[in-house]
Amino acid sequence: MAYLLFFWPRPADTTEARVWYGKGDQVDYCDIQTLDGDGLRASEIPKAYTPGCKFDVVPMPILANCREPLKDGIVDMRGLWRGVTGRIGHLERIEQCGDRFVITVGGLIHDFRADATLANGARDVNPPFCTNFASAIRSDSSGALQFRPFNLFDAVERRLEDDHLVFTYIDGIETRMERICHYPVGKSTTEQNPEKAGNIRPVARQ
Repeated sequence: MAYLLFFWPRPADTTEARVWYGKGDQVDYCDIQTLDGDGLRASEIPKAYTPGCKFDVVPMPILANCREPLKDGIVDMRGLWRGVTGRIGHLERIEQCGDRFVITVGGLIHDFRADATLANGARDVNPPFCTNFASAIRSDSSGALQFRPFNLFDAVERRLEDDHLVFTYIDGIETRMERICHYPVGKSTTEQNPEKAGNIRPVARQ
């Protein structure tokens, strides 16, 4: 296990260069595209990875050009979410198409398919020591997502409850999140002060 954490070679970085050329913290995340099949499929967009041990500038959306409809049983969690209980101010951005998710949170990019396999799971790093993690992610019968490090045990769960996204970490802390439209100014990669976040409004779907 120590070898996997510290010495396991990281995969080649296939992240598209375009995602670093824009300003991902200035996008309106309440303007959510319709997944009508009129565009790229999930398999046509290269997998994205965290650069180094974490990013300092929010990338543009990875799946911006994907229009593949969600697979049966996959719950639509797309949007920008902010913690209002538990880890108050916690921010995460969720993108989806097909059975693919990209969760951008805390300076990390989790890009995976919710098919319960390590092969298509998230290859992540864990600051501050840049340790390796591989996780299989499955969607249960209710549509909740479970992250399973090395496919050994459930460590993290995300689920929708009414208009909130609920994030439960391995330490048992449950964070209930509300949808916001924009990243708070100057607060884009780590846990945030919710009093400085704004622009909350209903989601517009094109």
